[in-house]
Amino acid sequence: MKHRFLVAALAFGVVTGCAGNAPHTSVTGSTANAQAIEAHMQFLASDALAGRETASKEHEIASLYIASQLQALGLEPAGEQGSYFQRVPMRKARLAQDSAKFVLHVDGNSTALAYPKAFFTGPSMQFTQVDVTAPMVFAGYGLVSTEFGLDDYAGLDVKGKIVVILTGRPDSLPSEEAAHLNSLKTRLAAERGAVGVVTIHTPKQEKSRPYANSLLYLTAPGMEWLQADGSPADSYPNLKAGAYVHPDAAAALFAKAPLSLADIFTQLENKQNPKGFDLAVSATLQRTSSHEEISSPNVIAVLPGSDPVLKNEYVVVTAHSDHIGLSNDLRSDDKINNGAMDNAAGVAILLETARLFAQLPEAPKRSILFVVVTGEEKGLLGADYFANNPTRPIEALVGNVNLDMPVLLYPFADMIAFGANHSSLGKVVEQAAAKEGIALSADPMPEQAIFTRSDHYTLVKQGVPAVFLMTGFKSKDPNQDGGKIWGSFFAKHYHKPSDDIASLTKEYGPIRYDAGAVFTNINFNIALDIANTEQRPYWLKDSFFNGVFGKSYNREAVK
Repeated sequence: MKHRFLVAALAFGVVTGCAGNAPHTSVTGSTANAQAIEAHMQFLASDALAGRETASKEHEIASLYIASQLQALGLEPAGEQGSYFQRVPMRKARLAQDSAKFVLHVDGNSTALAYPKAFFTGPSMQFTQVDVTAPMVFAGYGLVSTEFGLDDYAGLDVKGKIVVILTGRPDSLPSEEAAHLNSLKTRLAAERGAVGVVTIHTPKQEKSRPYANSLLYLTAPGMEWLQADGSPADSYPNLKAGAYVHPDAAAALFAKAPLSLADIFTQLENKQNPKGFDLAVSATLQRTSSHEEISSPNVIAVLPGSDPVLKNEYVVVTAHSDHIGLSNDLRSDDKINNGAMDNAAGVAILLETARLFAQLPEAPKRSILFVVVTGEEKGLLGADYFANNPTRPIEALVGNVNLDMPVLLYPFADMIAFGANHSSLGKVVEQAAAKEGIALSADPMPEQAIFTRSDHYTLVKQGVPAVFLMTGFKSKDPNQDGGKIWGSFFAKHYHKPSDDIASLTKEYGPIRYDAGAVFTNINFNIALDIANTEQRPYWLKDSFFNGVFGKSYNREAVK
């Protein structure tokens, strides 16, 4: 692959250039520059940055580039100690591959499952040595929700036991609410005293994310940000063991159960929620992990607001700068996961959004806080660290606009706005998109649980209304099927070395930087509307997330 390598010394010319070919002008007279988006992407997705692995030297270079761009625009540092950086302390853990063991005990007979064909596991973030033997209990999807009448642990005693659950969640749940509930599975098991969690791969999951895809990342390290006492965030000391099991191997776990795994899968096909029961078997789970203490930077800059009072409130614009580094896929000579769409495109759009704000004749009433976070690919780490250790008061963060993986391969005609239907931001997004002739569409793939898979979710959990936009499946070009292109990208290039400007151009034609300019204009106008509207964003009264998070920090009463 050959890319133009844009050195940081030339960056000032990128951000101050006035030429552009974006197709539409915003209400302020400013318009996004497609050429600037292209330049940022070519640097951030270049081979020289080696896939921007969290805490790597190359990610540090990417972060320095981003900070220098924001500084060149005249934005003020908003990190730590007067800098543009917030260092995130982390633990990096690696699994000793030959240490992973899963031994099933049935009627006095022990059978070892093959690693990684039958099961795989990751490193432990808390323990260097794990050796757990315990009875196993099936708990359906492993979900609990009063609002939706779910309690998969009803009547089950899982204290000191290994919980066996299905990946995914019931189809009856609304997409974004389901995504939130799905993210709580580990915590729910830990709170009930489980010592391990075994997750079963299902036929439905195989259709959207094949088991074999996960094996490409077996040697990837795990990471977690560290709390002030040095312990990993979201850690549960009693929950020591974990494994993910192929369905062919998982059938043996139900050898003594009242229902077979095939029966359970039939229930799933019939849209039934399986009930839990004791499996009457036990298992031994073992693994050895090594730990290393590291850090990686968030980049944070601010455009101060113009209103004497509202300038103390902040609209937060986020994107993640990291990707997944080098691949261990032996089927390809290309080992660099360049991350052109994920998320060089999002960062490029954030930087161009920052330029639009910096060039306004007068700053908006509220301040605009640009937060480019690390460790998204490792579990939203940089964003979660910022949400728990914000460089501005958490109660002063009024709303979040998140930029992650806009697929700029066709002239999109619609967008999906995750979170927009839960807060007053819905109307703001609709109006901003309409200015560019873009419609809003419903989530076309709720099974992917996208709402909880990007950085905005960490601020949602702190009560901050947020919106995350994705390019939709409709195309303005009748000769291009946006849905097919998006699906093709996700299936063939997502988290692979071919998420690379040269490879994508070869398959789909020129990258649509002009579509990136449209995307920028929309996000800019969303943030501008939030910044200049007297009333801060609020959760809708009947929103699920208002009940769960909306009353945090005594924000204004919801409407």
